Parts: sequence; C-alpha cells; structure tokens
Amino acid sequence: MRMSMKNKGKDLTKEAPRSPHEKIGGFVIIARAIDKCRAELWGKAGEYRFDCPLDNYLFSFKGLKGADVKKFVETGASDGEIVEWVKKNGMPKTEAEIAEWSKTIAVNNYSSEPDSKSWLEGENRRLGLQKDGTLFDMLDADDATCFKGGSNVCL
Repeated sequence: MRMSMKNKGKDLTKEAPRSPHEKIGGFVIIARAIDKCRAELWGKAGEYRFDCPLDNYLFSFKGLKGADVKKFVETGASDGEIVEWVKKNGMPKTEAEIAEWSKTIAVNNYSSEPDSKSWLEGENRRLGLQKDGTLFDMLDADDATCFKGGSNVCL
C-alpha cells in the first residue's frame, strides 16, 4: 500500500526533522524517527538516515526492528497510529517505564562511553554548546546549522 499524500512527511533536503526532544505518546525520538522514515520512503531524506543509532535507542527499548517500523509507516499511518503500533508491538512497556526511559535518554551525554563522549564533546565545541551538553541538544543545534550551510551529523 502506498503512503497517502496526507502522511507524505517532510522534505528533509529543505528542513530538519522534528527534535528528538519532541514526545508523542510519551516517547522521545519517535517524532524524529517518523519524519526520517517518511522522508526516506518518499526519497526526500537528504543526508538523514532512518534506523540510525539514535532511532535504535527507541527500537532497542521496545524490542523492535527498524524494517518493521518502516513497513508500518509505509501504510500511510498517522503519528498517533504509529505510536499505538509501537506500543502494541515488541516488548510491553508501562507508561511509567516509557516516561523513565524518555527522561533518561533525553539527558544522555555519553558520560559512561569514553569514545562516544569524546565525539560528542567535539560536536558540542563545533556548535558552540557546553562541553557536557546532551546528544539531543547537539542534534537540535546541528539541524539548525545544517540548513544555514553548515555540516550535519544527520541522526
């Protein structure tokens, strides 16, 4: 089934996906993942990639595969329908578990992963952010820079 025009999504060659901070159904990351998935399906992802390490934080938490999520998004489902599908599939999670996971992942700055921490600190410096800033804050700043002619991490 082809996606409906209504849920065609953003053209990520012209604008950034939604912030990883944006929550739908209590999940952070999901709005951004949906934007990237739709854009990829329609050939408008630019340098952004769906099923990337960021998306996989969510997929791992729920025990999902990116390919399965993509197959459902391709039906033309709305954001709300996608969230309900994510909630019903994979590992069951309570609203409290989703809230705690979202809270924890939103403040991730790779403090326990030395190689990733070094990379994030470098990206934060490049973008004029605090050295210990979060991955989400870096991605928001990176998206803003990308569409003003700067380089982009595209997660």
